[in-house]
Amino acid sequence: MSEPIAYAALWRAVMQAAGYRCQCTGQCGNPHKTSLGRCPREHDQCASKHRGPVHLAAAPADFSQGQRTAAALPAGALRAWCPDCHDAARRAAARAARRQQSGQAGLFDL
Repeated sequence: MSEPIAYAALWRAVMQAAGYRCQCTGQCGNPHKTSLGRCPREHDQCASKHRGPVHLAAAPADFSQGQRTAAALPAGALRAWCPDCHDAARRAAARAARRQQSGQAGLFDL
């Protein structure tokens, strides 16, 4: 099984708690209906017929924190993310933060 070179012990603790499966439950915008509400991607398993293996990352569940703060979080504050869900959830959190700052939340949300 592949592991990152840096912070391997922290990464391993997060992955063991997640069962080596992405912990996204729809934060990425995909409801993951076919897998009972949780992303089906597992570490080192192929994502699809035309893609290579998925390498899960240990990243914060709360995207509002800065990178320095996020780097110092303990394993309990981290989640296992596949690259697709992590990127989409991070973009969704950034959009929500911009909407909240601009004060235009609500009426025209799609």
